[in-house]
Amino acid sequence: MKLSFLGAAREVTGSKHLITTKKGLKILLDCGMYQGKGLETDSMNRDLGFDPSAIDYIILSHAHIDHSGLIPYIYKLGFRGTVLCTPATRDLCAIMLADAGRIQESDIHTFNKKRKAQGEEPVEPIYTEKDAQDCLSCFISVPYRKPFDIGGEAELQFYDAGHILGSSCVFLKIKDGRRTIKLGFTGDVGRYDKRILKDPEPFPQTDYLIMESTYGDRLHTSLDNAEQELLMAVLDTCAKKKGKLIIPSFAIGRAQEIIYALDRLESSKMLPGVDVYVDSPLSINATHIMKLHDECFGSEILDYMKENPDPFGFARLQYVQSVEASKALNVRHKPCVIIAASGMMEAGRVKHHLANHIDDPTTTILCVGYCEPKTLGAKIMRGDKSVSIFGHIYPVRAELRRIESLSGHADYNEMIRYIGCQDKKKVKRIFLVHGEREVQDHFRSTLGAEGWKRVEIPEFRQEIEL
Repeated sequence: MKLSFLGAAREVTGSKHLITTKKGLKILLDCGMYQGKGLETDSMNRDLGFDPSAIDYIILSHAHIDHSGLIPYIYKLGFRGTVLCTPATRDLCAIMLADAGRIQESDIHTFNKKRKAQGEEPVEPIYTEKDAQDCLSCFISVPYRKPFDIGGEAELQFYDAGHILGSSCVFLKIKDGRRTIKLGFTGDVGRYDKRILKDPEPFPQTDYLIMESTYGDRLHTSLDNAEQELLMAVLDTCAKKKGKLIIPSFAIGRAQEIIYALDRLESSKMLPGVDVYVDSPLSINATHIMKLHDECFGSEILDYMKENPDPFGFARLQYVQSVEASKALNVRHKPCVIIAASGMMEAGRVKHHLANHIDDPTTTILCVGYCEPKTLGAKIMRGDKSVSIFGHIYPVRAELRRIESLSGHADYNEMIRYIGCQDKKKVKRIFLVHGEREVQDHFRSTLGAEGWKRVEIPEFRQEIEL
């Protein structure tokens, strides 16, 4: 059996790992899009490293675009196999992939205007909204822990990874001649003791484990501190400075965690009398989907819902759908909180809010997640004095804050805790993916000190015989 690392190898985005069995069955673990690499991104996404029509199955760990975002593209190029994922992941992909298609169409439209002015031929988007809608016909939902036969050569089970709604660790038993190989793929691992989702759950013993390593060199602060840090950001910005608190947020997971935290603060009568706007249609739709999948919820939010049936709604919270209402927030002079996608500040409505407020000292930009090093978010948060937004240079005068503990990714202690369900002596090799190389080196050393042997960091497009 061959295992090829076609993305997220020594970097964080573009998750794609191809399994080829002895009989030729091709199973792709994730089909993610590269994000946040500027002009490199488009060419990297178009250069797949495999024939889409040859793929029999895609097994999707979760709905984030860096794990699912190229499914419409390979569908456009001839993929007609089956996409297997959890029910919540399928529901989220229905809105996220269509949104990604719309963004690409819009971006290409703007890009082609510049090309036309320079006398160059127009280019096509990687895929369109229609491509995203069409590819959903390939999706089949598989509940957690339910065995599912794959072409008579493998058996699949999903286990809750606790990262976002529907996220999973993939467990495969693959026939390889006379032997059976047990392969695990963690996808992205969530944190423990979260406010909304269940903890990551144990998974069966593996022979080989593909493991994420995003925060393999970092320890998060306690989640208990996040709510207090959020409250202080609201008080300092809206009550003291009379300014706007802008929170760039991933539409799935992070946005709902912030909304729920603000709901709890409001219920405790700690939140000052300021309006809160969720300015992201995708976040709004994701919140509706989250309400449909309370089977993924942990005990804390379920207990809270006994007294507050809607944990994502309170009197001063407003969901903003229309473009006109979004633009109106930029000319509003009253203090308020604006939660808008995207989390890395590379796209979406948050870029317009940043363009209108980043030079205002009364504004606070609150970063609540990971920003790939080349993204606008990373440039702002590392302290660049000025940044380019929509082709214009803006001085950075807004106050910058960060809440590390809201990360949806486990830190290295939590990841070690997560794989504690495995017998070290039975795991033949661990492959670290989805992490920057320096971070992976640190995590490999940490795992080694914990007694884990043969921890490897695959190169891009490296092929390994198992």
